[in-house]
Amino acid sequence: MGRRRKREPREVEVQIQSMDQKGRGVARLDGKVLFISGALPGETVRATVRRGQRRYEEGVADQILTASPERVQPRCQHFGLCGGCSLQHQSSEAQIHSKQQKLFEDLEHIGGVKAQETLPPLRGPEWEYRRRARLGVRRVDKKDKVLVGFRERGGRYLADLARCEVLDARVGGRLEALGALVDGLSIPQDIPQIEVAAGDDQVCLVFRVMQPLTEQDRQRLADYQERTGLRIALQPAAPEALESLDGSMVADLSYRLPAYDLEMFFQPTEFVQVNAQLNQRMVARALELLEPGPQDHILDLFCGSGNFSLPIARQAGRVTGVEGDVALVRRAERNARHNGIENADFHVANLFEEFEQAPWTRNGYRKALIDPPRTGAREVLPLIASLGIERLVYVSCNPATLARDAGILVNELGYRLLAAGVMDMFPHTAHVESIALFERAAR
Repeated sequence: MGRRRKREPREVEVQIQSMDQKGRGVARLDGKVLFISGALPGETVRATVRRGQRRYEEGVADQILTASPERVQPRCQHFGLCGGCSLQHQSSEAQIHSKQQKLFEDLEHIGGVKAQETLPPLRGPEWEYRRRARLGVRRVDKKDKVLVGFRERGGRYLADLARCEVLDARVGGRLEALGALVDGLSIPQDIPQIEVAAGDDQVCLVFRVMQPLTEQDRQRLADYQERTGLRIALQPAAPEALESLDGSMVADLSYRLPAYDLEMFFQPTEFVQVNAQLNQRMVARALELLEPGPQDHILDLFCGSGNFSLPIARQAGRVTGVEGDVALVRRAERNARHNGIENADFHVANLFEEFEQAPWTRNGYRKALIDPPRTGAREVLPLIASLGIERLVYVSCNPATLARDAGILVNELGYRLLAAGVMDMFPHTAHVESIALFERAAR
């Protein structure tokens, strides 16, 4: 079999009709769909098409012939090269409008449902908001330096970045310094990533180290830690292992939910919502929709470390949290104790397998909150109905699976979709976070 002939780049002039889920402009030419990075709906652009399949091709806008009124000047000098953001060329107002539109289109077309009420979008800071990130690290001999940052847009190489405008300010301006730090170690080629985790008061940088460090390496890292105030932890080849530079256990980070007088602790590699201020507003919106009261025993599925459970416990009679990750359940229990919460209990269960006979299913709930992963919550929806849940708040990081599950809840399980809306957890990206309120229809 012969080799597939390499596609030669070609220039095209097209009008952009819409935007896809990755933030690319969508056009059509000669019976094919074109995905054009850097283009906005309504624009006419001249683009270079470089890659393609039988039914579609991909390209990059080189010249904007007719600009959209939504177009703005990107703040980041690396926009277009770095793949971390895809929408800095679109105004923030237009971004959130597009995300809201995406949610309601998915609800109608995938789920066959419409919300009775559109919730106003929740927004937070647009820059320096990202408190969690996994940065790639690579020694590039041709550049004679170590690169630290995100991959190039549509590529497999790391982008050569000086700074990141969306990363926590305590780290975003230090990418080149981190590259120089790694380059001065004895094993720069054996450090593939640095994980950033930022709490309210401290930041931890987790260096993945595939080979042992020398004492000189540890001292170099310790000096940087002392000089910058950024904590450094090491994650050796075994991913579960985490240690500080002196070999001791890594101290927790924390964030606050002041409206509920809560301080939440987490380890640098444990999941927390990426946008701290938006998270506070999201929790408030969820509780506003859930309406917990002292007579309620509320079920929180996919509860994580208690981000929703513990605020609920401040207002409800009792809350039961269920999560598949043992470490996160133990963390939720510790956070409850730290905050003096005694009306919360937590359980480990794989919510994608059989769990109907678990003791926590027999507690007489009327209200529930679910915050599933991107794959959605289809497997637990029959349980929601069988428990007699009357009021359900669904927090979602994927509008397509929320729409699918909304269709099941409304069209098969007897619920009504009272309200839905989006939350801008990841400004300048195409990521859509959303929330929906379901109520059991009267029988």
